[in-house]
This record gives sequence, structure tokens and C-alpha cells, in this order.
Amino acid sequence: MTGNAIRIGILGASGYTGAELLRLLLRHPAAEIRLLTAERQAGKDMAEVFPQLAGQGLPRLIKIEEADFSALDMVFCALPHGTTQEVIAALPGDLKVVDLSADFRLADTATYARWYGREHQAPELQKEAVYGLTELAREAVGKARLVANPGCYPTPCQLALVPLIEAGAIEPDQIVIDAKSGVTGAGRGLKEASLYAEVGEGIHAYALAGHRHAPEIEQGLSAAAGRPVTVNFTPHLMPMNRGILETIYVKLAHGGEAGGLREILARRYAEEPFVTLLPEGAAPATRHVRGTNLCQLAVFPDRRPGHAVLVGVEDNLVKGASGQAVQNMNLMTEQPETAGLDQLALFP
Repeated sequence: MTGNAIRIGILGASGYTGAELLRLLLRHPAAEIRLLTAERQAGKDMAEVFPQLAGQGLPRLIKIEEADFSALDMVFCALPHGTTQEVIAALPGDLKVVDLSADFRLADTATYARWYGREHQAPELQKEAVYGLTELAREAVGKARLVANPGCYPTPCQLALVPLIEAGAIEPDQIVIDAKSGVTGAGRGLKEASLYAEVGEGIHAYALAGHRHAPEIEQGLSAAAGRPVTVNFTPHLMPMNRGILETIYVKLAHGGEAGGLREILARRYAEEPFVTLLPEGAAPATRHVRGTNLCQLAVFPDRRPGHAVLVGVEDNLVKGASGQAVQNMNLMTEQPETAGLDQLALFP
């Protein structure tokens, strides 16, 4: 880094996560944006792609093959899944990288091939990648060169479940995750299923028993349990732009009570700036975290004895993607962890 400045490049800057990275980094006290790439939008000013970013003195968009990485300290990869492994493998070996795609999230390359339908293109690089769920991997992230930024769905449920599994407070094999997301989770590309007429005034489940975030969730929960864990995970698409809400059903272990789960989470996240356990009886809502890097959690007793309901919310583009990426960058570059991430929720 040059002085206090972190010289940054964003690969795939014309997508939703790229735009969010810029929104956050433009207010980061140490960020200096040097490079922006986009394939279809190459040659354009960022203001042509995202008019809200006009007047910020940003570099023009170029193709990746035209990029000069020699003057950068940090690169964010906001490229589509399946395209990032070879790109990152070709970057200078001393360049710090946060990858927002799924290409380095699964530690087992065979699992990656099974779920993503292609062989891993950088298995040696996978060995050094750190899974960057910040609150659960802070020390490892701080020492990493390559961080795999978690998926949007896996973030709230792991933050809620990992401490409880580690404490032996719930049965790991009795977890049901009912997840709902806004349409930006599907990216900015033109897709029939994301058209307003297809999404508006309705809700539907998709990728039932086969969503690619399932093995990512199970990887984290299995590590917490010290043995393989399989969950029931079902995502739903909601007619809203941003937000994820997850309702998680758990069975208590050893005759425990929901209040005990609250105590575990309260202790774990008492000093965390971006994870909040709501007061007893309060339910999280996506509108209360819109535009922020916050994840809000809550615990409720179930009507069924011996069971409990957890609820978690986040903004899928911030804590579920670009905000957590900046949070990880801050650790990797020895910046205050909250730098550039002090936005309050936009409400209503």
C-alpha cells in the first residue's frame, strides 16, 4: 500500500455487487479506486452504467485483458461463478484478493465439481483460500491473501447456527432453513425468471433440494459439529429488490430452552459491530437493514416443546456480498473493521 491508501481494482464492476462495492468504497477513508473492468460495458464511463455514481472521478471500464495489476494492492472479483478461478490464478501472487463468486467457497474441489458442473480450475489456489464469514473467521481472514466471500444465503443462517452447534445446544441433524431473497440475488443479467411480470405480486420456491448454497451452509455447520451435517434448505424469491430473511427451525438438545439459545448468541455477538441480537419478542425485518452491513438475529420458543425458531435478516448486496467483502478487506489491510461500513438503514 502507498502510505495509508489501498489501491483497489474491481473486476466485474458493472453488476449489482460491483456497484455496491463502489458505493461503499467511495466513502472509505483509505480506498483509492484505480481499476474497473467489465466485459459488455468496456469503454464506458461508470456514470453511463450507474448514473448514481456520476461525478466521482472513477476510471473508465476496461476489459480484464487490458488491466495493469502492477499498481494495485487489492482486487475484488465480482465475476460470474465459473469464470473466476482462472482469472485469479493469473493475477500477481502478491496481490490480495476478495472473491465474491462461489468459485473458492467450497474447500473440497470434488464437491465444487459436483454442484457447479465443472472441474475446479485452480485446485492449488483453493488450498490457500480462506472462507471469509468475518465474525467466525476473523483471525484467518486477517492473515489471508485470498478470501472467498460467503454467499448471501449462507451468511445469516451460519451466524445464527454455528455458535449454537459449537455449544451443543441444538441437534445438528434437525435443522430446517426457510429462506427468502430479493431479486438482486440473481444478478443484473437479463433473465426471464427475474422479469417484473414473473416476480411481481407473487412468491415462489426454487432450486428445491438442490440449491448451490446448500453445500456451503453444510460445510460451515459440519465444521462446527465436527462431523457431517445435512440441512433442509429451501430458498424463495420475493418481489423486492434487496434483502434476505431466513426462518430457521431447530430442535433443542439435552432438554434445553429457547432462552438458552439467546444467551449463547448474546455472548458470542456482544461486541460485534455488524451482528445484532434483537430484544426478546422482537422480529427482524429486511427493511430495517436495507443498505447496511448488519445482520439481525432473533430467537423465539416454538409451540412444540423442545424446539425453537431463529430468524435472521440481512441486505443480500451488503452483508450478503459487497459489505462483507469490504469488512474482509479491512482485516486483510489492517484497517478498522468498520471503515466504510457505517451506513444506517434506509427506511422506509
